[in-house]
Amino acid sequence: MSLLTLLPFIVLIGAMFLMTRSAKKKQQEAIEMRNQMQPGSGVRTIGGMYATVKEVNEDTVLLDAGPGVDLMFAKNAIGAVLSDDEYNRIVHGIEHDLRSDADVVPDDASSLTGTDEPADAAVSDDKPVDFGKKDAADEPVADAKADEQPKKTDGGSEAK
Repeated sequence: MSLLTLLPFIVLIGAMFLMTRSAKKKQQEAIEMRNQMQPGSGVRTIGGMYATVKEVNEDTVLLDAGPGVDLMFAKNAIGAVLSDDEYNRIVHGIEHDLRSDADVVPDDASSLTGTDEPADAAVSDDKPVDFGKKDAADEPVADAKADEQPKKTDGGSEAK
């Protein structure tokens, strides 16, 4: 009977041991990653800022965040050391992979229709609608309205 009473405590202690072990392993990997930083490496801080390592000291890192912008950070504030390809892709928008241009999906469906003109060319020549408030003096004369064809409405308060 005493073994059944101790079983929940044994399971709880085992779970705590496994959790602390994995946390220590992640912490050790982070320390190794920060120790491998070299000048010229691209990094992301824990705040989400991307920069290039300019100088590495024992507890601090000098980062180049842009032309003439040097920032001093604690080593613990570095969230990730990025590969050159990943840093260039994120910061400069440079894709460095071996995919061909044939794999690129077009932004619009014009290439799927077989015509060379973009989808925006088919837009009608309607004049833009002015939603501003008009004075009675700005209203055209009633005779001029009679010559025009009735226009479509978009279901405003006058439409029933």
